[in-house]
Amino acid sequence: MNRSSALQQPGELDRPPSPSGYSTKDVAALLGLSAEQVRSYVRAGFLSPVQGPRGEYYFSFQDLILLRTAKGLLAARVPRRRVRLALQNLREQLPEDQPLTGVRISAQGHHVVVRDGSDVWNPESGQAVFDFELAELAREASTLPLHTPETKPDEPEGAEDWYERGSELEEVAPEEAMAAYRQALEIAPGLADAHVNLGRLLHERGETAAAERHYRLALAARPEDETAAFNLGVALQDLGRLAEATEAYEKALEIDRDLADAHYNLSGLYERLGQPEAAFRHLRTYRTLIQGG
Repeated sequence: MNRSSALQQPGELDRPPSPSGYSTKDVAALLGLSAEQVRSYVRAGFLSPVQGPRGEYYFSFQDLILLRTAKGLLAARVPRRRVRLALQNLREQLPEDQPLTGVRISAQGHHVVVRDGSDVWNPESGQAVFDFELAELAREASTLPLHTPETKPDEPEGAEDWYERGSELEEVAPEEAMAAYRQALEIAPGLADAHVNLGRLLHERGETAAAERHYRLALAARPEDETAAFNLGVALQDLGRLAEATEAYEKALEIDRDLADAHYNLSGLYERLGQPEAAFRHLRTYRTLIQGG
């Protein structure tokens, strides 16, 4: 059995009984993340919260710990592959069947460390990335309401509400999610996140030209959006417009030089375009990034 299953909930320091939990919006506000960042961490496989019948997430206190840790590691530019490994190790290190008072989680280098009183799991040497107490996180989480799948959600009103509805529906009802994103864009045509997500869903359906349009609209609204630039590159590559695809990927790298997938895709494109030196340069950078330095 996973050791983390015995964690206790904030307030009484017992884990919230399934299937109740904290909403995406509340968790994002507590941890200083956007709701989309929280959902992206779920899609990346960092945690697996319970989902309700409409696709909405219900986060446990264990999920809060994993999210808080993932946030610290990603802020320190630890590669996502290593973040997943660190979180797997964290689940095994967390104490079971005991109060969380005094338990601290910190990271040195790429290694997550759990401390419980005088007991320390010694990591390899490295500079600390973050350090927080589970009891402190529990106190903060105790102010959040617990939700259940039976709770009737509020009807969307503004563009952000429709965007949130679409984000929660993506995995269980993609058609409804697209309709929600379109409703959001009717209200706020410049809502970049809605364009990105709608473009991605269209792209997955094979409607690549329509996806390209939404990625470009996202970039027009928010020029520093590396996800929109990267996704545009993928769409243009799928459409066979290789030179334009390289421009989109290079744009993404201007925003985030550590975007490993952009380096990898550029390596293949430059090889096809007869530029082996550029191809090798991006492949080398890609390998450096995924190997963590």
